[in-house]
Amino acid sequence: MLTASGIARSYGPRDLFKDVTLQLSAGRRIALVGGNGTGKTSLIEILVGDAEPDAGSITRPRDMTLGYLPQDLVDTATGSVIEEVLAGAGDMATLAEALHRLEAQLSDPPPDADYDAILTEYGEVQGRFESMGGYALEADAHKVLAGLGFKESDTGRPVRELSGGWRMRVALARLLLASPDVLILDEPTNHLDVDSVAWLEQQLAAWPGALLFVSHDRDFIDTVADRVVELAEGTALEYVGGFAEFVVQREERLQRIEAAAARQAREVARVEQFIDRFRYKATKARQVQSRIKTLEKLETIAVPNRKEIVAKFAFPEPPRSSRIVAEFTDATVGYGDIPIVRNATFVVERGQTIALVGPNGAGKTTLLKLILGELEASAGSAELGNNVSVAKFHQHQADELDLDKTVIAAFSGGIDPGKRNMRTVLGSFGFPGDAADRMVNDLSGGERTRLALARTMIEPVNLLVLDEPTNHLDLPSCDVLEDALTAYPGTVLLVTHDRHLIRNVADAIIDVRDGRATWFDGVPEAVLTPADPSKVAGANTGLTTQPSNVRARERRTSAADRQSTTDLRKSVQKLEKALERAEAEVAELQSQLADPDIYDRPEEVHRLATAHEKAKDRAVSLMEQWETTAEQLEAAGG
Repeated sequence: MLTASGIARSYGPRDLFKDVTLQLSAGRRIALVGGNGTGKTSLIEILVGDAEPDAGSITRPRDMTLGYLPQDLVDTATGSVIEEVLAGAGDMATLAEALHRLEAQLSDPPPDADYDAILTEYGEVQGRFESMGGYALEADAHKVLAGLGFKESDTGRPVRELSGGWRMRVALARLLLASPDVLILDEPTNHLDVDSVAWLEQQLAAWPGALLFVSHDRDFIDTVADRVVELAEGTALEYVGGFAEFVVQREERLQRIEAAAARQAREVARVEQFIDRFRYKATKARQVQSRIKTLEKLETIAVPNRKEIVAKFAFPEPPRSSRIVAEFTDATVGYGDIPIVRNATFVVERGQTIALVGPNGAGKTTLLKLILGELEASAGSAELGNNVSVAKFHQHQADELDLDKTVIAAFSGGIDPGKRNMRTVLGSFGFPGDAADRMVNDLSGGERTRLALARTMIEPVNLLVLDEPTNHLDLPSCDVLEDALTAYPGTVLLVTHDRHLIRNVADAIIDVRDGRATWFDGVPEAVLTPADPSKVAGANTGLTTQPSNVRARERRTSAADRQSTTDLRKSVQKLEKALERAEAEVAELQSQLADPDIYDRPEEVHRLATAHEKAKDRAVSLMEQWETTAEQLEAAGG
């Protein structure tokens, strides 16, 4: 449907990428990954037509419909939530507006109106609307909004009254209802909670059109994508499968390149040894010159720098706090006379990492504000322990950076460096050398988030409060953040929708919903990815908690299960390609047999008819094999 060929883009003197070729066709679901600043958003802007490439071309069919959700929404909505979502339904939305107009005219006709003509037009419009499934449109819109976390009472609210995150959900709902041929989403999970992420996974995993999305959420990529395209080494590298397969295939590719480079280095050393040995021997002069020219023409195999794949985060050693870091006792908190969370009772102990999950607006951030003293409990109490020092990162902190400063100035302003070299510390956060002198305004969204995190983590504290720290981070930075949180000796209160991060770092979960905050030891999967979100909270959940070693075994088992589907995935994709070739061969032979002139040559007709029957049999056989293998993959959870 949409094809990019030989795309290149530079940013000033810096080449972001070149020779990028990408095909978005029906049923193909591609996850676009890569480090911050590699050009993911720039590539998307070229694909959707918001920017021109420096080289290459984009091919789009005239009748193709394209939907795009950017990271930063340009808000032009003027209607209510349901009106804005329905407006994305294209022709059906136009017909719905016409129906409403005609119904108004029928109920209160203008004095000079032709009532019979209005009635006739109404019947025609109603017939087209009904044949297109229009009467189910509003019900579908409400289902999409409910899946994205909207309450029924919110659907009539003006969009302008909503926060930026909820406006982004309205834009996403509008795209899902419109069902464009090509759907492109840039970090669609950034403003969602774990419930909505799980719902969106189900929708996109069955998306019938072409899908390209940027995400740092491994679970999301694994569930939705059947291909991963990585922007790395100045170009796009495509891998077949989900995130688990991508990691394995990328490592295999790096090992092949390193092995080839090592072989080349050994061969170059051997040739150079020959040249040095016989350089001044007349009888070997021709051979020496030949080898010198060979070395001059040799294209050295470039080995990707594995250090470029990660950005290192490090925490200073914090001072020791009391055993009880935070204690909630029947705490009720809200805004004005409206309570958001009631009777919260739990204790956070030194060294624990606690993840807060639940729907947006349920009160996760409100609980954090309560413990930080930014809000007061209307009943009960919430107190920090003795000798507790706090550093807080909130989800909009990157937006507060001074865009007119350099990275090093924004990072070190107001900090006593002591014996530390601030450039060295900043380099450990992924801004080495000249990168520290770049302007903040020139950084990508992910790089600004990384800088804001670095600014938070530089002080030695024993309680980290992190509110959606992975938003806009690239996958490698999420990896290192995970490692750092695992090794961090202090206490962490973490709000995130990244289920992979929660599984690997959290000791307990606080599920916040329906006005309650419920504590769960361990990381129960039924809380993290609820089949029915309404049944998660409450005392009688029936969930059993597990020690960390059991959870670790479960994670390993889950990873092994995903890996076991790799062969089936590859078989399905191989059969798909073979089936496409077979069907193309059948179509070609049918075209030749349709030529009237061919029947003047009986032998050629017999040959083509025989080949046509064999091609059809082969296509049928491949279809049966594909169906069987696809069923096996589905049964295996793939």
